[in-house]
Amino acid sequence: YTQGELYLRTNWGADLNRLFAVDLANPAPEHWREVIGEGEDVLEDFTVLDGRLYVTYLHHAAHRIAVFEMDGSPVGEIPVPELHSASIRPHQEGEALLTLSSFHKPSTVYRVDLETGERTLHEPPDVEWDGSGMVVRQIWRPGQEGERALLFLVHHEDVELDGNNPPLLTGYGGFYSPRRPSFGSFAAIWLEMGGVYAVATLRGGSEYGESWHRDGWRENKQNVFDDFLMAAEWLVENGYTNPERLAIQGGSNGGLLVGAALTQRPDLFRAVLCGFPDVDILRFPFYTEHNSPPALLEYGDSRIPEHFEAIRQYSPYQNVRDGTSYPAIMFTGGDLDTRVPPQGVLKFTAALQAATTSDRPIILRYHEKAGHSAGRGLPFSRRFADQAMELTFLAQELGVGLEVGRE
Repeated sequence: YTQGELYLRTNWGADLNRLFAVDLANPAPEHWREVIGEGEDVLEDFTVLDGRLYVTYLHHAAHRIAVFEMDGSPVGEIPVPELHSASIRPHQEGEALLTLSSFHKPSTVYRVDLETGERTLHEPPDVEWDGSGMVVRQIWRPGQEGERALLFLVHHEDVELDGNNPPLLTGYGGFYSPRRPSFGSFAAIWLEMGGVYAVATLRGGSEYGESWHRDGWRENKQNVFDDFLMAAEWLVENGYTNPERLAIQGGSNGGLLVGAALTQRPDLFRAVLCGFPDVDILRFPFYTEHNSPPALLEYGDSRIPEHFEAIRQYSPYQNVRDGTSYPAIMFTGGDLDTRVPPQGVLKFTAALQAATTSDRPIILRYHEKAGHSAGRGLPFSRRFADQAMELTFLAQELGVGLEVGRE
C-alpha cells in the first residue's frame, strides 16, 4: 500500500501473474492500473523499497530479482547467484536485506546498498556446513512449450557415474507450491554420507504458472506422478543409480506423490520415506474432520463421477496389489494431524504389509501427539531422533555409510 493505492499480484488474465495498482477511492476492477505486465517468468513476490518496486521472479524454479520504477519502467536487477532462492526486504533508508540460499549453501543475509549495489554480510548462516565441494545442476526435458526443468541434482564433486550411487529423490507437485533451491539439514547429512540428492520439478506447483499448476490437479493429477517417475527413470538411464540404490521421500501432498509412485512402479525403488501422507483420496471427502476445501479443490471430490474415475486410477490405498514385491517403506503419521486423515496411513500400511511378497520392511512410526508436518506437538529431541531413524533406515536399505562420504 502506498499513496492511496494498493498494489496487488494476480493471475487474472495472466498465467504467469502481473502487478496492478488499485485506487482505494475507486477500487472497481475496471479501474485497476496495470503496473507490470505478464513476462516470461512467474511473478512470485514484490516489495516497495525507497520508491521502487523490487520484484522476485521464478525463473526455471530458481529466483531472480528485477527492479522497476513505480510506473513499471525497468531499471535493473539485484544479482542473484545461479540456482538460488532469494528474498529482499526493507532494512533502513537506502538499504535492504537480501537473503540467499541454495541446496549447498545455508541461508545467509546480506545488507545491500540500494544506490551502489554493494553488499556486506549482515547475518551469517546459523549452520556450520561447508558445501564448497558440492555440485548443483539442473536437468532439462523437452516439451511442447520448450525446455522445462526436470530436476535439481546435488552431489559431491567426487561422485562418479558408475550406476551405483544412492540418490534420494523428492518432490511435491501440488497446491501451486514450488520446490526451489533451499538448504536442509537432512539433505546435507545425506550428501555428507556420500549420497545424491535430487528434487523433481513437477506439474501441480507454480514453477511455470497457473497452467502448470492445473496440469497437475484434479483429473490431471496423474501428470504429477508421471513427472516424478520420469525423474527417477532419468537417474537410472543416465548412469547415476539403479533401482536397488534409489530412494524417494515425500510428506503430506508429497506423501501422496511417493505413495502413488511406489504403487505404480514398485520395481523402480529400493526405499521410501512417506510422512503424514494423503493416501486414501477416494474416501477423502468422507473424513469430515480432516479434509478441507483447498484439498478438495486440488484433488477433486470422489462424489463427483468424473473426479471419481480419475482418483480411482491413482489413489495409493486403492491400488495396492496382492502378490507384489514392494520396496522398503517407512511411514510416519500421528493422531493430531488435522489436515490429513491419519486413518489413511494406518490402512495403507496394513494393506502393503499384507500384499507384499518381498522381505523388505514396511514400518509405521505413529505418534499420538504428532500433527501435520511431523514436528507439531513433538519436542525437538524426538524430532532429532525421528530424523536419525529415517537416515538409518535409508542407509541400511541402500548400503550407505559415513565411511563412503567425505573425511
